[in-house]
Amino acid sequence: MTMPLMKPKRKNPVLRTRQMNLPPWARGRVALGMTAAAAEGRFELQVCKDCSAVQYPPREACHKCLSPRLQWKPQSGQGTLLATTTLHHSNDLFFRERLPWRMGLVHLDAGPTVIVHLHGEVGDAPARVHVGARLDRAGQAVLIGFPENGSEHMADDRMLREMTSDPKFRKVLVTDGKTAVGQALVQALVKAGAEIVWVGHAEPWKKLPGFEDITKMKEVTLVPLDVTNGRSVTELAGEIGGKVDIVINNAELHRTFGISNRRGTDVAKNEMEINYFGLLRLAQEFGPALRARSADGVTHAAAWVNLLSIYALSNYPPHGTFSASKAAALSLAQCLRAEMRPAGIRVINVFPGPIDDEWNQNLPPPKVAPSALASAIVKALKEGIEDVYPGDVAQEWLERWRDNPKVLERELAAGGS
Repeated sequence: MTMPLMKPKRKNPVLRTRQMNLPPWARGRVALGMTAAAAEGRFELQVCKDCSAVQYPPREACHKCLSPRLQWKPQSGQGTLLATTTLHHSNDLFFRERLPWRMGLVHLDAGPTVIVHLHGEVGDAPARVHVGARLDRAGQAVLIGFPENGSEHMADDRMLREMTSDPKFRKVLVTDGKTAVGQALVQALVKAGAEIVWVGHAEPWKKLPGFEDITKMKEVTLVPLDVTNGRSVTELAGEIGGKVDIVINNAELHRTFGISNRRGTDVAKNEMEINYFGLLRLAQEFGPALRARSADGVTHAAAWVNLLSIYALSNYPPHGTFSASKAAALSLAQCLRAEMRPAGIRVINVFPGPIDDEWNQNLPPPKVAPSALASAIVKALKEGIEDVYPGDVAQEWLERWRDNPKVLERELAAGGS
């Protein structure tokens, strides 16, 4: 049984901060299919379309019939642990700093035999286990063997915590606490065990419903933050940048209409100022601080979360300029992910469908409740997922976009949703 994680002691300020060493990250193009699935929380293996043989490791042709018609498909992960070993020495810097490290050999019910990292609650072989795919600190898929029935403190496992961004005992910045989503995020993070939640507020004179409730929480500290003001972002980064472990950028401006139904560019500029340039300002100021602390003990800097929109994938004309600003933010977030990856900082992009708020009040259900969106973000942090699509609308749009983005564009232009 995993022992519950104890609150870490304060770091000795005299000690030098460790630099990040990534685990082996080289992968062939074929193997990146497993990484793409793990980034969304799925365990997939190649399956031959001709003989149905399940493949591992990933390959160009079927190991049984040599057919090149291989397709990635979800797997149950059920299997039998055949053998275990514990590494007490490694030439790899990442593992050498984290020894001992337990590994195992698992025969999957689907057919292949795989080498996995073992969760601490998995016993000696033989034993039934559940294999899942996670992203390691280099952002590549690895396989982990989990016990069939774990304890309530499974997430505190030392090895598993290296693969995730669990907010427990971490310090989190939520950039906008005035919105319903921001308040739900604060509550979800506190419930998940965050030590400190800094909550940004740009207009303290506004008395919005629910804001006073979160300010009463002992874990919450209000901080002045206006993402449209470079000086505001710089001053806050100077004050808390070296302490933040997770940044959640939920600040956004959402207005309706597209091009011809609104005169001028003022609203579109304001959307870009917050949704795109706000992210850029935050990344420039807080990004270097997170990268510098990515190997800083049990509660190292771990993640950056961007609240985007499913409209970023394909423009929704009734919300046209908002969609464009989120598409720009998505492109910038991909750049941020590439720059954060060498430090082992996970960048999580969240693509919700319509949120149940004032700007979507005229849209019919289904809509994502702020509490459901907050729960999805915390779950992504706990499970180490990179891309999240909360809500039925987001899931449907994603499926249609992957099937044929041009068809989806035409459907949306014709008034479909």
